[in-house]
Amino acid sequence: MLLGLLTKIKVNSSLRQSLAKHAGVARHAWNQGLALCQTVLEHNRSHPESQIKFPTAIDLHKWLVASIKPQNTWYYEVIKCAPQYALRHLSEAFKQFFKGIKGLTKFKKKGHCDSFTLDGSIHIEHQSIKVPILGKLKTFERLPVGTKPKSVTISRKADRWFISFKIERQSQSTPKKRDVVGVDLGIKTLATLSTGEIFTGAKSYQKAKHKLAKLQRIVARRQKGSANRFKAVKALARLHQKIANIRLDTLHKLTNYLSKNHAVVGIEDLNVSGMMANHCLAASIGDMGFYEFRRQLEYKCPLYGSKLVVIGRFKPSSKTCSNCGKVKEVLELSERVYQCDCGLELDRDLNAAINIEKLTREVLSCLLVDGVLPTVPDETGSFC
Repeated sequence: MLLGLLTKIKVNSSLRQSLAKHAGVARHAWNQGLALCQTVLEHNRSHPESQIKFPTAIDLHKWLVASIKPQNTWYYEVIKCAPQYALRHLSEAFKQFFKGIKGLTKFKKKGHCDSFTLDGSIHIEHQSIKVPILGKLKTFERLPVGTKPKSVTISRKADRWFISFKIERQSQSTPKKRDVVGVDLGIKTLATLSTGEIFTGAKSYQKAKHKLAKLQRIVARRQKGSANRFKAVKALARLHQKIANIRLDTLHKLTNYLSKNHAVVGIEDLNVSGMMANHCLAASIGDMGFYEFRRQLEYKCPLYGSKLVVIGRFKPSSKTCSNCGKVKEVLELSERVYQCDCGLELDRDLNAAINIEKLTREVLSCLLVDGVLPTVPDETGSFC
């Protein structure tokens, strides 16, 4: 299977300027192509009787070479792949928009998600990557030698530059300590397993929100365009990146433990976007990273020889008694201990995790064919 590898690169002042120039050309090509596409869409809406063919990635590139490049000679100072891949990505974004997968794409702004893609002769060594035009880019960690990626993407996060590419990894099954485990996600604790194990979330945003507010006030008080405001913006971006890195580190450790030590992992299909609509809990839910937790499990379970079962979101796992099976009509969020008439008195998250494990075993019993679990039926590596 293909996995993405992201690593930080060492940059000096000249290389930083060159990387920023490539990202700027890619951003300019994206914005110019997006403006043309929006003009075509507006014309087709206004004149349905004389519609214009929507431009493909090849059409956009021909138009860029004929009309935009002669007017902006600094395009010739960077490798041609940077604007070319930007237009390819723009074409893919519009394809997803027409299919209803994503919304209409937006214009890019300088300093926000700067990135560009290169291809050609790429050589990976132990701690460096040689790419066209830019030359040898040194990294802070060792790289898998022998990999020959077709393309690499260089991006900027805060004031640091990263390079990413795809590598081929074979699935390796690890010894399992337990056959099935149910996982209940929450705000008070990140994950509660049906075995009774509890994993607390990093809550990096909650711990850093006062410092974050202070830096935001400093940025707001600095004069726009000044050097001091530029320094304050960089400090704010570094803090945001630190918060995200702490959250990702916690999720990676948890998903590694689940996928390596359990044959089958059962989770709920949470409506994260609907949960984020609750403004009282949105910050806490976003601080836990529920969507990222599921995304990591979807590729790590097949990688380590385990299976992922996703339980339907309308199953009353929290309201159901794990002992007698009785379902409560109402369960307030403030009720942290589940109490049932049968005498059960249990933490509500642990009760939900046990119910998720039971539902997971029911799904597995329906999927068993001649006593053998079938191969993964979908692309995500999960059974729904």
